[in-house]
Amino acid sequence: MLPDIGVFGPYTYLVTEVAWGSVALALLWRADAVREAARTIAVLYPIAYVWDWYTLTVGVFSIELRTGVDLLGIPIEEHIFIVVVPALVLGIHETIRERAGDDSTERSGH
Repeated sequence: MLPDIGVFGPYTYLVTEVAWGSVALALLWRADAVREAARTIAVLYPIAYVWDWYTLTVGVFSIELRTGVDLLGIPIEEHIFIVVVPALVLGIHETIRERAGDDSTERSGH
């Protein structure tokens, strides 16, 4: 059974964003890819913002366990989410790519 993280009340979503964001940052830092990831995230951000704003506006989903702080029409947690998700994907990608590079070096004998 999974733990009930709802114990953080209105900070639940924010806590999860900080936790996963920390994982993403650690992976990007380890892969020395923070700068490259930041550029990609900056390009993706406006698209994700409009998508998020629209889906919230039309009622596709609602967020119950959040702080209630909105910025530019969406919850502050969603702004963080828009950064954390691609950062985590890129962190995992760079970690796998780095690992694959290590393996290919070992296989070639270099």
